[in-house]
Amino acid sequence: MPISYDVQATAPTAAPTDHEPVDATMPPATGRADLGAGEAVGPDPDRYDSFGARVGAVKWEFAGMLALFSVVHVGTTLRDPQPLRFQDEGWFGRDTNNLGLDKLAHAYNTYIFSDLLYHRMARKAGGGLPTALASVALAAGMQSLGEVTDGFHTGSGFSVNDLAFNLAGGGFSVLRNSVPGLKEKLDFRLSVIPNRDFYTFKGKEHYRQQRYLFAVKLAGFDGVARSPLRFAEVHLGYYGTGFTQRERAAGRTPARKIFVGVGVNFGELLFKRSRSTAGRAARSVTQYFQLPYTTLRVK
Repeated sequence: MPISYDVQATAPTAAPTDHEPVDATMPPATGRADLGAGEAVGPDPDRYDSFGARVGAVKWEFAGMLALFSVVHVGTTLRDPQPLRFQDEGWFGRDTNNLGLDKLAHAYNTYIFSDLLYHRMARKAGGGLPTALASVALAAGMQSLGEVTDGFHTGSGFSVNDLAFNLAGGGFSVLRNSVPGLKEKLDFRLSVIPNRDFYTFKGKEHYRQQRYLFAVKLAGFDGVARSPLRFAEVHLGYYGTGFTQRERAAGRTPARKIFVGVGVNFGELLFKRSRSTAGRAARSVTQYFQLPYTTLRVK
């Protein structure tokens, strides 16, 4: 997974089939300890009915995530420290360092972390708005900690601009996980275009490889769900050119690129009916990452 600001989900459970017969003699699933030994235990919203309880449901996942995140950020800062400094990095102007791609990286990272925690939390606490808000609070808090450490790193600084896009990415995760049907219709994805090193882990070349896009999935709309159009998507994305040292030396002018295109819904095409763990994981990956060169741009 790219770490898009020099310091940088998980498979949702498969939807139940609509065609399984209901045995009226069986008691309803409770998701609690009164189930027999070996039976699957489902979400228990009554047990995880507060913010603290929901956080407790993912305490080990979040602890591991926070530890790794802290090692990367704090380690980088300690190698080249400075007194706390604030800086205005701008937004998407042509005169900004990365044409705003670093801002989209902040939004995307918070979105990914939020969704990862949401899916883990929902297994125990159930999905919906309270779980979405709890997961975003943890992810955005972790990202804010990273921004504070950036404030002590030479050559960087605490950026309100970055903080705003952290919140924007978390907000999109809340919407997507709490508005019925939105997850089936809309994804926020990253596509990485290979370069001469295949993948550059930091700096301007790193951002130059990135394409961020929203994918509108036609399969999520009732009128299309059973037609061949369910395999199609409409993409709206952004990337930049001409802002790396190599491009500037060659006389290129920084350019911001907004594109509209069409693509294939690989999750629908290849993994729609998969019931294996690998198949469900692969379908989940297609919701967050776009294979390079798979968008036919019309603008």
